[in-house]
Amino acid sequence: MSERCAITPILPAILLAAIIFLICGDCIIYKVSFPTVSIDEKDNSNSTIAPIAQVHTEPTLVGEPLQSSPNNRDDNDSEPFDSLVVPSNISGKKERIDWFRKHLPDFRILQSNNLTQKFHDRFLEFLSQKCETQFFMTWVSPARSFRGRELMAVESVFKSHPRGCLTILSRTLDSERGCQILKPLLDHGFKIQAITPDLPSLFKNTPVEAWFDELKRGKKDPGQIPLAQNLSNLMRLAVLYKYGGVYIDTDFIVLKSFIGLKNSIGAQSIDPVSKNWRILNNAVLVFDKNHPLLEKFMEDFASNFDGSRWGYNGPFLVSRVMSKVTGATARPGFNVTVLPPAAFYPVDWTKIGELFKKPENQAAASWAKAKQAQINKEAYGIHLWNKQSKTHITQKGSVIERLFSDHCIICSYT
Repeated sequence: MSERCAITPILPAILLAAIIFLICGDCIIYKVSFPTVSIDEKDNSNSTIAPIAQVHTEPTLVGEPLQSSPNNRDDNDSEPFDSLVVPSNISGKKERIDWFRKHLPDFRILQSNNLTQKFHDRFLEFLSQKCETQFFMTWVSPARSFRGRELMAVESVFKSHPRGCLTILSRTLDSERGCQILKPLLDHGFKIQAITPDLPSLFKNTPVEAWFDELKRGKKDPGQIPLAQNLSNLMRLAVLYKYGGVYIDTDFIVLKSFIGLKNSIGAQSIDPVSKNWRILNNAVLVFDKNHPLLEKFMEDFASNFDGSRWGYNGPFLVSRVMSKVTGATARPGFNVTVLPPAAFYPVDWTKIGELFKKPENQAAASWAKAKQAQINKEAYGIHLWNKQSKTHITQKGSVIERLFSDHCIICSYT
């Protein structure tokens, strides 16, 4: 072997260190923080939306290796994260509670680990630096299910808010796989973090603290809908109540800046005659810290929780509470704006599938172009209603494909 090819004793160590760095370097979670701020009240010149009702710099990146241990392996490829539901043949309340109590150790979303114990410090560090707008999402499914459409939702946040921040409350994305999923956006310098929530800490000193304590002790009926989904409804209320900002679902595509929105909720449908809202939705919530309406939402959640009725702890909850605070017996001081369906829900869930289809003729193409222009003009974003549209393929030339193309960053949503 020639001298130039000889490997000195120190070279293997250097090569090994380099290989380890290359393997592990991708699994660095960059924690960028910003202060708790209220949504800017200045007018949004891009919006033509009128409310239905009103009731009065470059980030500094701090790298920290991902904390991973056997206690945090929630992204189990062998079974869905939220698969633990009461069997359909158990219909009685007492029987469901007995089943739930027996299976409590299997509900990982309720368990503590090394990351939940660091939730408060990690979250405050992320929130400690300047941020134009702070967004929140929740993700209670496996990390492997966070795919193109969900990434498109994340990208759309930063397309409209490049100096914004996004926190995803998720045990499964706070992992090696989650790190790899979010890495392309981190590499672009965007401020995003998936963080494992500590639910007792998040719900402490809120109206749901006692309810959650009883749930953890197996004294509540979980119902027949996956518990994690109902807890997602609750987490969004608690995180906005404690920190303030914007919550959006992972199937919501942001189309324009939310700066200028303050203490707002969107109507899903309105009465065609009176033009009053009929039902609200909680897929998008914009609220200041400690807003009294969020407190009312959580009070209703704790008092009227029903884990067996779809939407009861989500859209129907915010609707029934809003009807009380805006009714004849309402007390003043809530200062909430109800935006029309065009703001967040420009297409109803029954019609969303049409937007995924390629126009078959000139008339359909003209309709698609006009629909896209209307949505871009009137909407802050569009809810994709994943429960109904998840099986639809985004066809080339469709309204959805055009919206994705206009509002993506990495653009790997197909």
